[in-house]
Amino acid sequence: MSTIKIINTFFAICFLLSACNSVQPISKSTTFPIYAWNRGFNNPSEEILQARFLDLKNKGVTGIIYSAGKNPQRYKRAGYIAKELGLSFYALLPAMMQHKSSKLDQQLYMVNGLGQSTYNKPSFPNNHFVCPSRPAVYTYLEDMYAKIVDLPEVDGIQLDVIRFPDVILAPALWEKYHLTMDKEYPKYDYCYCEQCTLDFKEATGIDIKTVEDPSALAEWKQFRYDLITNIVNKLAAMVHAKNKKITAAVFPGPHSVAKMIVRQEWDKWEIDAFFPMNYNDFYLEDTAWIGAVCKEAVEAVGDSRPIHSGLFICPDPANKANEKDPEYFGLMPEELGAAVQASMNNGATGICLFTSGRMTTAHWDALQVAIKKGQ
Repeated sequence: MSTIKIINTFFAICFLLSACNSVQPISKSTTFPIYAWNRGFNNPSEEILQARFLDLKNKGVTGIIYSAGKNPQRYKRAGYIAKELGLSFYALLPAMMQHKSSKLDQQLYMVNGLGQSTYNKPSFPNNHFVCPSRPAVYTYLEDMYAKIVDLPEVDGIQLDVIRFPDVILAPALWEKYHLTMDKEYPKYDYCYCEQCTLDFKEATGIDIKTVEDPSALAEWKQFRYDLITNIVNKLAAMVHAKNKKITAAVFPGPHSVAKMIVRQEWDKWEIDAFFPMNYNDFYLEDTAWIGAVCKEAVEAVGDSRPIHSGLFICPDPANKANEKDPEYFGLMPEELGAAVQASMNNGATGICLFTSGRMTTAHWDALQVAIKKGQ
């Protein structure tokens, strides 16, 4: 059975199981956090940040996930404003995807099954991924994150792009890139660098470069799951030693999607909370699917840590029907309430909006209605 058929079969089973159960509305005594992913790459002024964060707080947002590059001062300033307003504040920084830098040797970048490096020939534009098997990569990431975590204005960090490149894209993206990704193809399959292949052979006795169909080898999949898990858990130990929090933006699942297409076995990660990107339009699914993957996530971590359901917002609802690029799809205002309810009814602790800047007035109104139903 092809990978995409397995994914679709899993979703169908999840939907049927959830439909067979009586879904209870959110208890009126329940409160839940609302996070918002927020960008600050253009280095907005203090006045702009103050107004933006206050507006978000007044609309029910309780925490900011802030992405502004690698400059600690940007996080220091934004974090101070957020904390003054009583908002939690996390710095969002990418892990495995790193642009070319004098601090990163070319040999540290991932290599696909065709022997092509993401340094100079990434499978998708700008997909320059570094390899988690390299000690120098961990050192680079630890230094980058530590500088941010040490700031008193920051509650913690959120790991982004903590994964391998997509070996199979979400179905809605196939047309955009003129692809049919019904199985794992060597061009999109990583990492076959000298370090990875040598380490795998030493651990298993298998030379992966001689295997006819690497995608069928369970040991090879587990090896790469473990590479990501190990680097996450080392970073978590560093962050926790500083008495700060560490979270991650992850793919849905983990078993149905994340493990299959980006090698994330995130239920084994020793972090404080998970923010699965439950972007239903990318998987050609409706809001009921959001509930199914939330249920899967909660069961995977055994209620041990919070699951905050990431919701993808349509920035231009009036034009969605004419939009060709899935990056501009997302939840319409009339779908947002159902997405929130599906998340909460299936065990999610809270939600996270991607992004607050994509929210229209109609979206905010719909969110307020959903919040009131949950109070």
